[in-house]
Formats: sequence, C-alpha cells, structure tokens
Amino acid sequence: MELNAIKETGAVTGGVTDVLIVGAGPAGLTLTLDLARRGMRVMLVDREEGTFPGSRAKGVQPRTLEVFDDLGVLEAARAAGGPYPPMGVHLGPFTMKPAMMKSSPEEPTTPHPDILLLPQSSTTAILREAVEAHSVRIGFGLGVEKVEQDAQSVTALLSNGERVRSRYLVGADGGGSTVRKSCGIRFEGTTDESDRMIIADGAIDGLSSDRWHVWPHLSRRFVGACPLPGGEQFQIMFKLRPEDPVDLTDRALVTLFDHLVGGSLKLRDITWSSLFRPNVRLAEHYREGRVLICGDAAHVHTPAGAQGLNTGIQDAYNLGWKLGQVLAGAPEALLDTYEGERRPIAAQVLGRSSELYEGLKRPSLSKIKRGDAERQLSISYYGGPLAPTSAARTTKLRVGDRAPDSLVPGTSARLFDLYRGSHFTLLAFGERAGAALPVIDWPADGAELHRHTATKTTVPASASDEAILDAYGITEDALVLIRPDGYVGHIATTDFGTCLDSVIAEVAPARRTTSP
Repeated sequence: MELNAIKETGAVTGGVTDVLIVGAGPAGLTLTLDLARRGMRVMLVDREEGTFPGSRAKGVQPRTLEVFDDLGVLEAARAAGGPYPPMGVHLGPFTMKPAMMKSSPEEPTTPHPDILLLPQSSTTAILREAVEAHSVRIGFGLGVEKVEQDAQSVTALLSNGERVRSRYLVGADGGGSTVRKSCGIRFEGTTDESDRMIIADGAIDGLSSDRWHVWPHLSRRFVGACPLPGGEQFQIMFKLRPEDPVDLTDRALVTLFDHLVGGSLKLRDITWSSLFRPNVRLAEHYREGRVLICGDAAHVHTPAGAQGLNTGIQDAYNLGWKLGQVLAGAPEALLDTYEGERRPIAAQVLGRSSELYEGLKRPSLSKIKRGDAERQLSISYYGGPLAPTSAARTTKLRVGDRAPDSLVPGTSARLFDLYRGSHFTLLAFGERAGAALPVIDWPADGAELHRHTATKTTVPASASDEAILDAYGITEDALVLIRPDGYVGHIATTDFGTCLDSVIAEVAPARRTTSP
C-alpha cells in the first residue's frame, strides 16, 4: 500500500495492508526485507526523516552475517566493512597490544567465523537499499501516535493524522517504543543516570588507523577511538565522571579530547555525537494480540560485546517467516512461539553484555576479551515451543539448533546455498529416507518445501560424504527439516512418510482438500 493512497485525515483509507512495521532501524528493515521477499504487502514508517546517520552499533556477528547471506546483502556488507582492529592500550609512554578477539579459522560448518566491523549507518543504508529494491517505499517523518486493534486488524494513528489499517503491526521503534507503550507492555529493567558515555564520529590527526586505541584511568574517565572502515573517521568514546557536565557541541568535544589525550593528536570534523547511559531492559511480552515488538523495542543492552543490533536483526529473522506463514493460513499460535524462542535469548544476551560493560569500568586484559559466546552461532531454540526435548536427535544436532553448513556431496554447492530463500528445506540421509523424500505431503500454501538428497548412504563413500554426515551427526537413515531461518525444525529416523505431519500442523497452512 502506497503512503500517498492515504488521503483522508482521521479516516482509514487505502484498504488493509498485511503488516505495518514501525521503525526503519536494522530490525525493522530486516523484517521488511524478509516479508517483502515472501510477497507480503508491507508498509514501513519511521518518525525520523531518514535512516540513522552514526556509527553507534558497529559489530556484525557471524550469525548475523549468515542472515545477511540469506537475505542477499552479505557482499554489500563485506564491501562496506572490514575486520575488527587489534587493541592498543596507551599507558603513559607505553602502548600495550592485548588481543581483544582472536580470528577464528574458516571451517566447513561456519563460512563466516569472524565479526565484521560495520558502522550502523552503513548497515541501515545497505538494508534500506535492499528493501527499496523490492519496491517498498519507506515513510520517513511518520511516527505512530496510537495503536488500536480488533479481532481482524490493527489501526495505527500516524503523526500526520492519517490512520493505517493492517492485519498485523510490528513495533521496531526503539527503546522508547510508542507501539510497546500503546499496548501497555511493561519494559522492566534499570537505567543508570550517573553512568554516562559520549560517543562521536570524527577524524583524529596524528592517530594511526591500525589499532583500536584506548586511554584508560584518566581521572576516573577513559577515551577510546576505534577506526572505522572506508575513510579517516574514528568512533570516539568518552567515559564521563558523574559530576562532569555534558556538552555535545563540536568545540566542547574537541576540547575534552585534547584535555584527556593531549599531545599531537587533534580531533576534528565531527559528524555525529550522542550521550549514552547504560539502559538494560527487557519487555514483559513480545506480543499483544495482532501487535508484536522486536529489536530495541523489546530489549535494550549496553554497547559492550556488540550484541544489541545483532539480537534485534535475529528477532526480525525469526518473526519474518512466522508472520509469512500465519498470513498464508498457518495457525495464529505460531506467532506465540516468537516470544517463546526469542525472549529467553534476549535475557541471556542482556546478562552477557552487562557483564562485559562492567568490565569496561575497570579495564583489564581479561575483561576486554571476546569469544565464542558473542558470535551468536551457538544460539539454540532447543527446549522451546517448537523444539521439545523429547524430539529425536542426532549425535551432533537437536531440534532447535543452528543448521551447520557443509559441501553437498557430488556438487559444487553448499548447504547454505540450498537454504538461501524463504522456503523450508528437507534433507534426506540414506536410502530409505531418500525414497520417502518425493512422497512427503507438504501444503501448497505458504512457504514451499525444497527437497534434497544429502547422501544416498549413511556409510561415507567419499570425503564429502564423511564431512556432511559428521557435520549433522548422522549415523542412520534420517530426514532433517531446516526452517526458513536456518534452524533445525525436525529430525526423523522412523515413520518417514508421516514424520512431518505434526510439524505441518504447527507451522504451515492446512493442506487443501480436493472436492469430490
């Protein structure tokens, strides 16, 4: 639905769109892109006049890179980003060079093992371009003032007085979410008003761009400067004392940098600045009827560990296929599994990012290190609403685990190539499973089912057979269903003909019946 189709102030016009998304940040853009590629009618609005201009959240984790690969924006992200720089901790005349994060070797199961340094402004620009390529027009300068819903639809009052009606509405409108507040969803947690940090983007004369520079213990303050890819800019962080005044003017920031760092280094050409307070909050619920929330509207984090943006993008990636399926006729209860799967992940991430942020207050070599936990590759929905602990498993995988990559035997393709898109994927391992593959009955509506024989036998006949069997822990004939978001949806080692019936009942529209 085009924005200019809504003419009449105070009235609902232009019909009903499938999903109205509020907030054009990384989470909102990701959800819009995922729904648009599924053929959904989607509308995206944002109170601001354009996408975010600063570097703020600048770390894209390996799991999010896999999401970007599926959405078709990975190469653009890599071209605009770069590797994380090593640390350089300045202690008077000495510079220590501790390892903040070590590079992980590329493995067959994990093609994108390292975090990507990519300013948030670049991330949003890349996602926005992809969204607009799907002919989705973003309504900038349009906030949502009020949300009302009934059994069939949601009506949103926009800041210009217009009303938009949609089948579902998703609030991705940040920590101060109007959508969340309109639904009365509590946002539980704390904000430390005495703990403040200024973050700014600017150039620094005389400072090398081969290090993430840190000047700790400067009269209970510290300064950090991380070089940004593609130019001479740094992201500069000023940790303030409780009694310090806050002045975000360019002149004040230049003076503050000179006072704390001094010497021959000069800050100049500041393009963006913001005041940060550690705000750690988690929404009590992610859904209220036909309204859902994701990203910072559902959880806000400290900046430590590069977790917030990534968690929000993966919220959207989890929600996208579920909304698509429900809009196609799947049970509406599928939307409840979004909160059931993603809220526990956010709670875990909040705990870890808060722990890392506490380490920044008293910097030490052990507290600045980052490891596998931050890469988000080990996130699992095992034990959640779509992955019962009683489900079958292999020696390596449980239902709800991330599906690993591998070379497909006898081809030049990889499993991630097969998973790319909006469909489910069914892999057959072994002769009996392979025979059942073409006769599996899958609903005609909603996401398609793509079927592939992974191996014809469970006894490896080649090195590639051995690699894929090992990656998936296969020791007997099995069918493995991969969800559209790249997680294992079902594992079957028996009853191959009917093994997906219970899954279909939960995640897909009912099969069409043929009239006599």
